[in-house]
Amino acid sequence: MRIGVAVLAVLMLFIGCKEDKQNEGLSEGLWVVELEIMDNQVLPFNLKVNKNDNGDYAMQIFNAEEVINVDEIEIKGDSIVMRTPVFEGYLAGTFTKNSIEGKFIKESLDRIVPFKAVQGKAERFTAKNDNTNKNVSGIWETYFSPNVEEEYVAKGIFLQEDNRVTGTFRTTTGDYRYLDGILDGDSLKLSAFDGAHAFLFNAKITDSTMNGIFYSGNHFKEPFVATRNDGFELPDPDLLTFLNKGYDKLAFTFPDLEGKMVSLDDEKYKDKVVVIQLMGTWCPNCLDETKFLVEYLKEHKDIEVIGLAFESAKTKELAIKGIKRLKERVGVTYPILLAQYGTYDKQKAQEKLPMLNHVLSYPTTIFIDKKGNVRKIHTGFNGPATGEKYEEFKTHFSTMIDELSNE
Repeated sequence: MRIGVAVLAVLMLFIGCKEDKQNEGLSEGLWVVELEIMDNQVLPFNLKVNKNDNGDYAMQIFNAEEVINVDEIEIKGDSIVMRTPVFEGYLAGTFTKNSIEGKFIKESLDRIVPFKAVQGKAERFTAKNDNTNKNVSGIWETYFSPNVEEEYVAKGIFLQEDNRVTGTFRTTTGDYRYLDGILDGDSLKLSAFDGAHAFLFNAKITDSTMNGIFYSGNHFKEPFVATRNDGFELPDPDLLTFLNKGYDKLAFTFPDLEGKMVSLDDEKYKDKVVVIQLMGTWCPNCLDETKFLVEYLKEHKDIEVIGLAFESAKTKELAIKGIKRLKERVGVTYPILLAQYGTYDKQKAQEKLPMLNHVLSYPTTIFIDKKGNVRKIHTGFNGPATGEKYEEFKTHFSTMIDELSNE
């Protein structure tokens, strides 16, 4: 019911605008967009608006070092729809020269988040205290939803310059990508928006502790606690997912985007090193890994990669559309098969691959040797936001592929 209201609202934005209405257009330069989430909190991110020589708009979303180019922009009268690359989520609203008001919508998950945007503001967060005598740079041993059944561990990695803070939280299933914010007195504020996820972290800190709340859009929140621990490490991602007793091979048959059934038993994959990627087009960590795989395959054409997509899209047609969009925007040359649609529930995913002890994370990367045996399963993905861990993953990936290729 809610998503019907969302789609109707977007349509009304367009229908309600007169074709001949004069509009000055959007002001170029820096904007701040503020999503209105639960507990009267505001989740900000930075946006830059440019206009090319043809008069078309292009935008950039900034999260720390990350720059997301937004070139799917539809304007009609005073209505605007902005779609980030790959992900299904979009921003739709009405605008004046220096303001936008509307909603961030993810149709497959029935999620709607109101937002407002203003031009001419560069700061993501406004500090109330000009000076701070604290510094959060370093490693933090972190527990989300502490002391309850849903508890999970993370590694906070932060760098502070003056009062600006950047970094991320790594978990056993991936990272929270590029977080950007400030330390305002004893208040830490970090946020990120990429078109799929909208994250806000608020915490009170001392020199050695952190106590806060993590918000994901306006549909979820949970507490977290952290302590400084420069020697802290997460569990080995190569030991979390494994084959159940009695299995040494992975087996599946799923359709490609044209409906052809594909299996590891196909002639194409015999006597080849094969990498299987459990992924979804809705998943930012999967996008990071997909970009890595695309670049890797440009220089290494002697291996095969197969993506198995577990999609949140409500229909098969929408799921296939999303996969095609990903392949086109990122330049994916390897097949992505539709393993599941309507949900990315991990238990249901594991039912599709019963030889695995569980599907713990998207992405999960499975390395198969030339004889068809599973040699390693890597849970999660350390993306570019994790810095040296990302470089470490790339080295380990290449080493593993070289080892299997030379057998």
